[in-house]
Amino acid sequence: MVAKSRSKKPTAPPSSTLLLLVRHGQTPSTGTTLPGRAKGLHLADTGRIQAGAVAARLATLTNIEAIYASPLERTRETAAPIATALGQKVITERGLLECEFGEWTGQKLSDLRKKPEWETVQRYPSGFRFPGGESFSEMQQRMVSTLDRLALAHRGKAVVAVSHADPIKAAVAHALGTHLDLFQRIVVSPCSVSAILHTTTGPIVLAVNSTGDDLKALVPS
Repeated sequence: MVAKSRSKKPTAPPSSTLLLLVRHGQTPSTGTTLPGRAKGLHLADTGRIQAGAVAARLATLTNIEAIYASPLERTRETAAPIATALGQKVITERGLLECEFGEWTGQKLSDLRKKPEWETVQRYPSGFRFPGGESFSEMQQRMVSTLDRLALAHRGKAVVAVSHADPIKAAVAHALGTHLDLFQRIVVSPCSVSAILHTTTGPIVLAVNSTGDDLKALVPS
């Protein structure tokens, strides 16, 4: 008598991770200077209000497992009300840091726009390195690899990552399959939420620069 072989149950595919990328709130120098990684820059009153509002939006989600923020004050201050609303702690993650602007750190944007290199920053960022600092390509690689690592660590859950405009824009461009030279066309406003679903077959962009939508609707169609 031939024994019947037992068929193995199909293995369930790994779950996806929802990455919720939040830009820090407005500071006194937002839109006027390039603060970079300089320490001592805190949220303005408007920024604190924005942080409270995004915390209330994120609190409607039930599967957020962790909250990460870059080490700078403005990101940690944005993450603090989110952590309070969700009953969690903020985890510092250096991979979410702002681009290292080197010698351009702290300079006025009005002065930087007069530099001949400014056109390269806007038109050909993939070929530009900030004097004494990081290249846009290095920033993008750092940000994407950090988000990949966080997604794998929290598979099947949602993760909040509070970062800065350029790193978030670069991550969104990568997820969209858009060349880095076009990433300046993406807008990421203070305390906006950009959502990327991290799957085993590639990223799915669910939202970019969301400032008032119902986050519960962030599901692939």
